[in-house]
Amino acid sequence: MGITMNKLELSKSPVNYTGGKFKLLPQLLPLFPDNINTCIDLFTGGANVGVNVDAKKIICFDIVEPLISLYKTLQSTAAEKSLEKLEHIIQAYNLTNTYRNGYSFYHCNSRDGVGKVNKASYNQLKQDYNTQANPKMEDYLFFTLIIYGFNNQIRFNANGEFNIPAGKRDFNASVRKNLRSFIEAIQRKNIDFYVNDFQNIDVEFLGENDFVYADPPYLIKTATYNEQSGWTEREETDLFMLLDQLNKRKIKFALSNVLESGEKKNLILEEWAKSYHVHDLNYSYRNSSYQKKDRTESDREVLITNY
Repeated sequence: MGITMNKLELSKSPVNYTGGKFKLLPQLLPLFPDNINTCIDLFTGGANVGVNVDAKKIICFDIVEPLISLYKTLQSTAAEKSLEKLEHIIQAYNLTNTYRNGYSFYHCNSRDGVGKVNKASYNQLKQDYNTQANPKMEDYLFFTLIIYGFNNQIRFNANGEFNIPAGKRDFNASVRKNLRSFIEAIQRKNIDFYVNDFQNIDVEFLGENDFVYADPPYLIKTATYNEQSGWTEREETDLFMLLDQLNKRKIKFALSNVLESGEKKNLILEEWAKSYHVHDLNYSYRNSSYQKKDRTESDREVLITNY
């Protein structure tokens, strides 16, 4: 299977997506197959797996159109140019820039953050994004909302409006570093991004040297990515059927999921997984984008493979 990876060698997504797998990559990547021709990332999210998997060709899918549009824009734009555009938005909306000015300039500190200072400006930015006031800069407006938003999360309401409130952080050194590394990776690698639902993705072209990775919303977890009944037992079962079909064609797959969370148990997943190999993962989502109330030490996070 894949070689052992050190986190220092990996590119971290600048999008702190809920349930992102960056912290688990040193455990996940060694469990992936060797010599992958094409890797399909069915639920790319923050794209941490997609940008770090070792494959000749990588295809990343997600149903969140603004997210895929952002990745395509970053991929086709020089890193310095993207940084300039973000700086322009930050200045235009009078948002904080502690990277250049420090916290004291805004009469704040790193512990309490800059949320109160940015609230009015952030709300104006959000309104302009939701009303498409500046379509040419739409991808960068979206990214700025993520950077300055609460826990750097992505959430849209039933009307399709971005509705995360202002957060404590801004475009700091860490986000800048991750952004540069991410852009370098997606521009260097043979990777494509597409908007599509897993149920509509054509996998007929895949062969025995190809690999499908699935990190779907977790049925027994509560997070922004599966609000509004976005993931139910029906979607769960449909995904298992797809993976079963891949298995019949001898196409390797790996599924990330949670078998147990506190007193909850995913019985559908438990029964289906009996036909495959279950790898238990040691993890810690501390300081991640999971809500504190949704983190428990009793979670049993696993990688399920057919090889």
